[in-house]
Amino acid sequence: MTDSVTQERINRAAWAACDTFRGVVDATQYKDYILVMLFVKYISDIWKDHKEQYEAQFAGNPARIERRKSRERFPLPDGASFDDLYAQRNADNIGELINIALEAIENENRAKLEGVFRNIDFNSEANLGKAKDRNRRLKNLLEDFHKPDLDLRPSRVSDDIIGETYIYLISRFASDAGKKAGEFYTPRTVSALLAALAAPKPGDTIFDPACGSGSLLIQAAERVGSHDYALYGQEVNGGTWAMARMNMFMHANDAATIEWGDTLNNPTITEKNDKLTQFDVVLGNPPFSLDKWGADDAAADRYKRFWRGVPPKSKGDYAFISHMIEVAKRQSGRVAVIVPHGVLFRGGAEGRIRKALIEENLLDAVIGLPANLFTTTGIPVAILIFDRSREAGGVNEGRKDVLFIDASREFTAAKAQNVLEAHHAEKIETTYRERVALERYSHLATFDEIAENDFNLNIPRYVDTFEPEEQIDLAEVQREIDQVEAELAEVRARMAGYLKELGLAD
Repeated sequence: MTDSVTQERINRAAWAACDTFRGVVDATQYKDYILVMLFVKYISDIWKDHKEQYEAQFAGNPARIERRKSRERFPLPDGASFDDLYAQRNADNIGELINIALEAIENENRAKLEGVFRNIDFNSEANLGKAKDRNRRLKNLLEDFHKPDLDLRPSRVSDDIIGETYIYLISRFASDAGKKAGEFYTPRTVSALLAALAAPKPGDTIFDPACGSGSLLIQAAERVGSHDYALYGQEVNGGTWAMARMNMFMHANDAATIEWGDTLNNPTITEKNDKLTQFDVVLGNPPFSLDKWGADDAAADRYKRFWRGVPPKSKGDYAFISHMIEVAKRQSGRVAVIVPHGVLFRGGAEGRIRKALIEENLLDAVIGLPANLFTTTGIPVAILIFDRSREAGGVNEGRKDVLFIDASREFTAAKAQNVLEAHHAEKIETTYRERVALERYSHLATFDEIAENDFNLNIPRYVDTFEPEEQIDLAEVQREIDQVEAELAEVRARMAGYLKELGLAD
């Protein structure tokens, strides 16, 4: 590389660009403007860098230069690059010009970018203010991204650094957005732990049915350690889907399939025979206890995903779990899902579904995490791991126990929210891999033990975290009391003497 570039410098410069909107536009909205501009800067700098290389390499052969340019990941039409927009930053209609450039980029790259910019409007009075204020803010935004620290040419900055900057921004936006962040972000340490527990390996297909900004999929891809994998995701929110698409590109996962739609009511990742696509690894952090998730039509589901029972209308947790298990490959697929604790013990339809899953020998582990890990809720959550290799014919069909881990007390307290540190996650992963029983931490429960608990998976029923109180030495306590009383008598005697000297004694 031709310049000293650090992750921190680029992160700091990208976050500083948010000052244009902070305090004026809500974080859930201004994130879209920042992330889209970062993406446009990224593909523009790649285009510029490669264009200069081709012009130097094939000088005097314009036809060959054009052929090379047409094979770029993201060909840019004339007038649509970031530099073109920066040159027009003082224009009275700069918002409209940015919109036109985005449309041109999308049209030129329709196979990859169709619909990615449809939910963003740089000429919006409602979001960015009236013309004068809007023009000033957009000019500041373009100037911020034009600064040297945000020169993202590949000859200067690696894809790894750029991808990390994208993730960094998403995490900061989630912190600013608070409870509204749930639709697009899972804390990074939790994502990394879930990916580790799901254990994707080279050659695997990996799916997230409620993928948000795609961070879980990125973590799973990094866990593989090579590029031999295929990523799939579906996301119901259009703006968040666009974030996920850009996230894939920023991490060089151009082949990822990210669909826009409602997974529970309209799963779109299917085969030609109208069957659900099957995956090696399914992982996710679906919305907790989703209301009005589609229970009315679930009994007639064309894919028969809810044959174990239809979850309640007001709680879609087991709807997502049912879908995830049905799309995991028979006799080999692995499922890791984050759930609220109610999933472990609620009765009714949920209790019947839970019992069926345990009787099928699919449940592999129940892991309790600390409270207040998420910006969206302070409640503790759990991870459920299902392993279809425990089915008859699978390599783990002989495994009949369920591992319970109570990691709820192991975290680092922070001002805004608790943090699951790397060593906390490593202990969870090691305990799960080795399937060991540790005092006041983990327990291997038999099927009979779970059945005796009426298939209630509440972790304290299996992991005894009671710590006996330290025994009190009553004789020592009495000695301490006697000493205090003697000292008090001495102090009273001195006080009486002082009062007598002062003539104040009664």
